[in-house]
Amino acid sequence: MKLSYQEVCECSKDAQALWERKLTTPGRTKVLQDKEELCRTLCQGVPKSRRGEVWLLLSHQHRLRHRLPQRHQPPDTPYQDLLKQLTAQQHAILVDLGRTFPTHQYFSAQLGAGQLSLYNLLKAYSLLDTEVGYCQGISFVAGVLLLHMSEEQAFDMLKFLMYDLSIRRQYRPDMVSLQIQMYQLSRLLHDYHRELYYHLEEHEICPSLYAAPWFLTLFASQFSFGFVSRIFDFLFAQGTEVIFKVALCLLSSHEGEIVECDSFEGIVDYLKTTLPTLSQAQMEEIMAKVIDMDISKQLHAYEVEYHVLQDEMLDSGPLPDDSERLDKLEKTNVQLKKQNMELLEKLQAARQKIQTLETNMENFLSRESKMKHAIRSLEQEKAAYQKTIERMRLCLPADTQADVEMTQIKTGPNGKAKPAAKKP
Repeated sequence: MKLSYQEVCECSKDAQALWERKLTTPGRTKVLQDKEELCRTLCQGVPKSRRGEVWLLLSHQHRLRHRLPQRHQPPDTPYQDLLKQLTAQQHAILVDLGRTFPTHQYFSAQLGAGQLSLYNLLKAYSLLDTEVGYCQGISFVAGVLLLHMSEEQAFDMLKFLMYDLSIRRQYRPDMVSLQIQMYQLSRLLHDYHRELYYHLEEHEICPSLYAAPWFLTLFASQFSFGFVSRIFDFLFAQGTEVIFKVALCLLSSHEGEIVECDSFEGIVDYLKTTLPTLSQAQMEEIMAKVIDMDISKQLHAYEVEYHVLQDEMLDSGPLPDDSERLDKLEKTNVQLKKQNMELLEKLQAARQKIQTLETNMENFLSRESKMKHAIRSLEQEKAAYQKTIERMRLCLPADTQADVEMTQIKTGPNGKAKPAAKKP
C-alpha cells in the first residue's frame, strides 16, 4: 500500500544485484564505499522495495565524509522520549495532516495508521528543533520518508535532510535562505534560458510564485511519487543542488509552452497545474538531464552575489523616494507568500475532489458494465427459452400444433387477446 507508485527509471536486474551486495556488506555504516561506483549504481535505478535502505546507506556515507561541527548537530534526544512530550505546534500539525497526500491510501484515512505516524514524526521534530518547530512543507517531506521506512528511521532521515544537508535553513522564520534560493533560480534562468527569463520578467512572474512549493516540499506536494522518490535518491547522494537542477530542467523542458502563454494568469496556471502532470517519458528525460548537469560553482557564485547586493543596499540605505516603494514591495511579498500557500491548499483540495469524482465515475462504469452483462445474460436466456418452446411445439401432434398456432394468432405474441376487428 505504501509503495503503490510507478517507478521512474526501473531498476535493472544487474543494478538490483549491485544494491543487494552493497546493502549486505559488513560494516557498511562505518566503512567508506567508492563514491563514483555508488553514483553509477544510483543512475541505473533503485528498487523501490529497498529504497529506504538505500537512502539510509547514502546518508551514512555522507556522514562519514562530512562530519557536522558539534555546534551544528541536532540535540541527541531519543525519538521515543520526544513522543512523550507535548508540543505547542500540535494544532498546526493536526490541521495539515488531512492536507498531506490526501489521495494516497496510506494517509487518506482520518487519524489512520499513516496520519498517526506522520503526526508522531512532525511532533517529535518540532520538539527537537525549537527554532524551526513546524512549518508547512515539512509534512510532505516527512510523508515521503514514511512511505519507505519505519517511523524511527524516517525521523533519523528527516534530521539528516534538515541538519546534514542544511534544508532546515529554508524553514526558518525569516525565510532568508528561501529568498536566496529564489534568487539563485532566477539567475540560473537568466544565464541558461534567457528567452524564458525575459518572458517571465515581462509578465512580472518571480520564482517565489511557482517554485517556493517545489523547494519547501521537495516537489512532493505537486508531483507524482515515482518522480519525487527519484529526486530523493539523488538528493541523498548529491545534496540540495539537485533541487535546483530539477527545477531548471522542468522549466527548460517546457520552455516553448510557457513562452506561448501570454498572460500572468495563464503562465501561473500552467506552472502550477499543467507542468506537474508529467508523462513517464518526460520524468525519465528530466532525471537523465539532472544526472548530467553540474551547477555547483554557479550556485555558490550566485549566493555570494546575493549577499554582496544585500550589503550594498544596506550601506547605501533607501533613498527618500524609494522608501515608500520598498514598503509596498515588502507588503506585496508577504501577500504573495500568503497567496501561494492558499493556492497550494486549494490545489490539494481540488486534487482530492478530482480523486473522489474519478472513484465515483469508476463505480458508475462498473455498475453499467454489470447491468450490460446482466442484460446480455437475460437475452441469451430468453433466446434459449424460445428455442426450447419451438422444439416442444415441434414434438406436439399435428392437430395440437394447429390449435397452438390458432391461439397465437388470436392472442398475439405477448399472450394478450387482440382487439376485435372494427366493422366496415
